[in-house]
Amino acid sequence: MALITCQDLTLGYENTPVARHLSFTVAQGQYLCIVGENGSGKSTLMKTLLGLRAPLAGTITFGDGLHKNEIGYLPQQTPVQRDFPASVQEVVLSGCLNRCGLRPFYSKAERALAARSMERLGIAPIARRCYRELSGGQQQRVLLARALCATRKLLLLDEPVAGLDPKVTAELYDLVAELNRTDGITVIMISHDIAAAVQYASHILHIGEGQRLFFGTAAAYLNSPVGQMFAPRSPKGGDPA
Repeated sequence: MALITCQDLTLGYENTPVARHLSFTVAQGQYLCIVGENGSGKSTLMKTLLGLRAPLAGTITFGDGLHKNEIGYLPQQTPVQRDFPASVQEVVLSGCLNRCGLRPFYSKAERALAARSMERLGIAPIARRCYRELSGGQQQRVLLARALCATRKLLLLDEPVAGLDPKVTAELYDLVAELNRTDGITVIMISHDIAAAVQYASHILHIGEGQRLFFGTAAAYLNSPVGQMFAPRSPKGGDPA
């Protein structure tokens, strides 16, 4: 079942296009990595999927009863956000805000959901610690737990491993892959790491020079002209390890 269908999208700012004629679908349970050079429109595409920016042309259709306010989102952090003076539990709970409606408090069910999300991401022992005091990897786990409180269907992740060391990066990639594989959550991730993209994702969308250069499975990407140009190869010419 198609969770998202994008048809002939043109994206941009103030009527200035940054990407044109993008068409692709994301089925329930898939893991899509969006790759491409800086300025190709990757972050603009994600903001458009979130409803934060309207497309200049084309359509986005959501399936399986998905609503925009049911998408879990992990954005790139600014220095101000990294210094946010709240507890881990408070940050995670804020992922339930769309469930609260006009209620000025969290329900017992929402607090239980936040507790399960923290347990799932291995951050329950630091629930009362201040977010600003955490390492970069811990903060990303907190934000991922927050995103899980907003959805059980779709996660949108914008460069979630930026600035993390290799060990923490691998751990976070494994966590996201497990959420996709075990929990059945559909994942759309922006990444500059094409080697990791083809290792973890089921599908690749490669954007370049304002247009779609490739959309398909990770295996097909490796064998495409675009993939052979950009994806790293093993010394013997095989797939990335």
